[in-house]
Amino acid sequence: MLYALMAWDKDGALDVRMENRPDHLAYLDSTGVVRQAGPFLNDDGQPCGSLIVLEVDDMAAAQAWADNDPYAKAGLFRDVQISAWKQVIGG
Repeated sequence: MLYALMAWDKDGALDVRMENRPDHLAYLDSTGVVRQAGPFLNDDGQPCGSLIVLEVDDMAAAQAWADNDPYAKAGLFRDVQISAWKQVIGG
C-alpha cells in the first residue's frame, strides 16, 4: 500500500537539513520503498519540508520508516503526518 509522509521543517533548520542530506538520500535509496520524494519549498525557494511516498505493508511500517529517517533522527521536523496515498495519474 502507498503512504504519503508529509514533514515540515522547524524554523531556521536549513543547516540541519543540508548537513543530514547525504544520509537522508542514502536512506531513501537503501530501503527500496520510496516511490516518489521531493522537498516543499518556501517563498525563497529553499527547502522547508518533505513529501515522500512510500510503498509499505501498513501504517506501522510507514511510521517505522519515518522514525528511522536521518532527518527525523537529527530533529529536523516540527511536524510529520502520514496518510494513505492513492496515485491517480501516471500509475
